[in-house]
Amino acid sequence: MMGKSKELSQDLRSLIVAQHQNGTGYRLISKNLSIPVSTVGAIIRKWKKYHLIINRPRTGAPRKISDQGVRKMVRRVLKEPRTTWKALQKDMEAAGTSVTEKTIGNALHRHGLYGRSARKTPFLKKRHVEARLKFAKQHLDKPVEYWENVVWSDETKIELFGCHTTHHVWRRNGTAHHPNNTIPTVKFGGGNIMAWGCFSSRGTGRLHIIEGAMNGNIYRQILEMNLLPSTRMMKMRRGWTFQQDNDPKHTAKLTLEWFKKKCVRMAQSIT
Repeated sequence: MMGKSKELSQDLRSLIVAQHQNGTGYRLISKNLSIPVSTVGAIIRKWKKYHLIINRPRTGAPRKISDQGVRKMVRRVLKEPRTTWKALQKDMEAAGTSVTEKTIGNALHRHGLYGRSARKTPFLKKRHVEARLKFAKQHLDKPVEYWENVVWSDETKIELFGCHTTHHVWRRNGTAHHPNNTIPTVKFGGGNIMAWGCFSSRGTGRLHIIEGAMNGNIYRQILEMNLLPSTRMMKMRRGWTFQQDNDPKHTAKLTLEWFKKKCVRMAQSIT
């Protein structure tokens, strides 16, 4: 139960302290008086420290949610970050405590949990995650100069219509990209505009709007019209490296031949 428990009377507190002074142990006092051992211990510790058996004056209003209730609430939002205010309020009401959204927020804030908009991240299968982690580990010790000479490229979808509802999650600072705190998105699912682009540490290259279905032939046309002009625009140094993913259009035989013909150095692909 998450509601506030009833306080012990002053006479009962005095009896606990008296038995303790007579040498009775915590567990036996608990058994004699039918009081939890934790309560017995708390009363005796307070008596030893402050020489008081009554509650000390509070600096403000007592908290409406018990410590047990807060712990239960924290466990729920850590397990289910998308839990809503109303769901948490219903939990409190079921336990006999009626609280406002502000009270719930204050309790969670004390534990470092804040309501934030969920980040949208690409939907990744297990093999994608493993491949990206492997790539990161293999390139962990690359110097800054290496990355300054890489041109990155990809295609992306820009939605003009559709559902853009914002979802909120409870999370701690620094956990925005944890899988439980994000909303997976599908790269090519139902977009109205497709675009190809590239960038490097020196800036952004050309942006190309893709018309119709994307295939290997169109991809090579995009590279022909945009890749080399983009590297000149970004003033890339001689020997720059081109980075793309393992999309079949990117790794087709004719595409690889185009790279070879243009003397484009290819980096290890990311799945």
